[in-house]
Amino acid sequence: MPLIIAANLGLLPASATANDKPLTQTEIDQKIQTIPQWQQSKQTITRTFEFKNFVEAIAFVDQLVEPAEAAQHHPDLTISYNKVTVSLSSHDVGGLTDQDFALAKTISKIAK
Repeated sequence: MPLIIAANLGLLPASATANDKPLTQTEIDQKIQTIPQWQQSKQTITRTFEFKNFVEAIAFVDQLVEPAEAAQHHPDLTISYNKVTVSLSSHDVGGLTDQDFALAKTISKIAK
């Protein structure tokens, strides 16, 4: 996915945000409201997506590759038959950043 498309999705390369500071808990509380069904656990946001079967679950994971690569921000994925759990955190800054929430929104759109 070209960078222009990534910018249209609200994503920036991780290198563009490398100097970002982690969001405060107040900021996280506000932003989590914009991504329904995502939950915060410490310095990570997570959501589990359920599909009809394993094939659909893997097809969903395949669709995550381009936006993650374009943003240079890669989710942790756990696959259990028809369920995919996506976890996001900005490990380089030790917390959550705008980048995590932007990618979460994109992933939610892909799942629809």
